[in-house]
Amino acid sequence: MPTSFAAQINSVMAALILLTAFGLLTQRRILGLLNLFAWQGLFLGVSTAIVGYVTGVHHLFISSILTLTLKVVLLPWILYALIRKLNIKKEIETLVNIPGTMLIGIALVIFSYHLTAPVTQLSTLVTKSTLAVALATVMLGLLMMVTRHHAVTQIIGFLAMENGLFFAATSATYGMPMVVELGVALDLLIAAFIFGIFFFHISTTFDSLDVEQMGKLKEGD
Repeated sequence: MPTSFAAQINSVMAALILLTAFGLLTQRRILGLLNLFAWQGLFLGVSTAIVGYVTGVHHLFISSILTLTLKVVLLPWILYALIRKLNIKKEIETLVNIPGTMLIGIALVIFSYHLTAPVTQLSTLVTKSTLAVALATVMLGLLMMVTRHHAVTQIIGFLAMENGLFFAATSATYGMPMVVELGVALDLLIAAFIFGIFFFHISTTFDSLDVEQMGKLKEGD
């Protein structure tokens, strides 16, 4: 595969990652959020493998396999099991309406391109064109966390933000050291189990995972 063609495919993967980030902002059904998160993990894993092929950095292939295993299979499965256990079916409310959230998201993307423009102009890396998308993905994940009431959707936003950070590391430096990536993968897996136990206890105690309702309970005390 020619390097230029591989770089083009990587740009397509970056566009799809950004598209799924916007999808996470607009999606109000919890299962739809899980599906979009899994697709984002798939695109991220493919992008990582392409960068590993183009640059010859072989540990990126291991990172790609870890990403596909953890973020396409394990984490969505754990969250799906949690959703079924807690019987979460209703649509998720947002602090800002969907059109307003989209406008904020577009503004964050424009800001990301403006912020990374000097770095992109000086960089000689094959992945320099995807750095702005990676930063935008981080910001959109953070936006999702602050505009959702539901605790589970905030965790999905956190995981999407971590996807953006991993993508940024791949775009800026061809990935983190293998030991660091293994540590992060293990931390995410352990955190998913802890969040599952934590949410289950909250749901059984307060009969809700709505952060706003839990805040009202605290104020009432």
